[in-house]
Amino acid sequence: MSSKIAEWRTYVLGLVPRRKWLRFLAFLPLAICIYWASLIIIYRFVDPPVSTFMAGQAMTGKKVQYRWVDIERISRHLPAALIMAEDAKYCRHWGVDWSAVGIALNEADRGRKIRGASTIPMQTAKNLFLWPGRSYVRKAIEIPMAYAMSALWPKWRMLEIYMNIVEWGPGIFGAEAAARHHFKKSAARLNPSEAALLAAALPSPYTRRAGRPGPKTRKLARIIRRRMLTAAPWVRCARKSTAALR
Repeated sequence: MSSKIAEWRTYVLGLVPRRKWLRFLAFLPLAICIYWASLIIIYRFVDPPVSTFMAGQAMTGKKVQYRWVDIERISRHLPAALIMAEDAKYCRHWGVDWSAVGIALNEADRGRKIRGASTIPMQTAKNLFLWPGRSYVRKAIEIPMAYAMSALWPKWRMLEIYMNIVEWGPGIFGAEAAARHHFKKSAARLNPSEAALLAAALPSPYTRRAGRPGPKTRKLARIIRRRMLTAAPWVRCARKSTAALR
């Protein structure tokens, strides 16, 4: 009898750490969600000091160029170029452009190369909080985060953060670092053609160089530049105030 009691006691004691691990694993997703929600609220007022993409590169020993600049100190041509190139309905949706998602899915069903359907809020969520690469898990997290940020951040704030954290080349993060690296000038002095080149390079910043563009990048930049001529109705929400951006 005593041996059975000892065995039972050993079994019960063995369950304790296992149950702790189970509780930890059950609580972990909730803790992560609370952490992300807290950062989303904080970043409405505080400029992000770093993104997960920057942290990932820094941890591997790569040099990171990053300098935050307020949206008033970024040329007005860059928001116009980005919206017309990446998310034409930016001022109309609240995180996800489901019509673009539908088009992408239809093209995939027909065996065509899947076109990008990520909006600027989705790209911001990915670059700021998540990880690179394609995965359904990341996309499942990215979509609700895009809605949450769109609900809590003004349109201009979303674009301000996006322009400051997105990568424009190996280790080159944000509009200021990109403008100085590619064009040897500040982001405030970017002209329409340079803004269009930055927007054209953004989907593949490691292979498309805004400062030394190849034929394909130049062609895309010309298309974006033409769209920018009629961009005014599509980019009004990107203004921080009624005054036009520089």
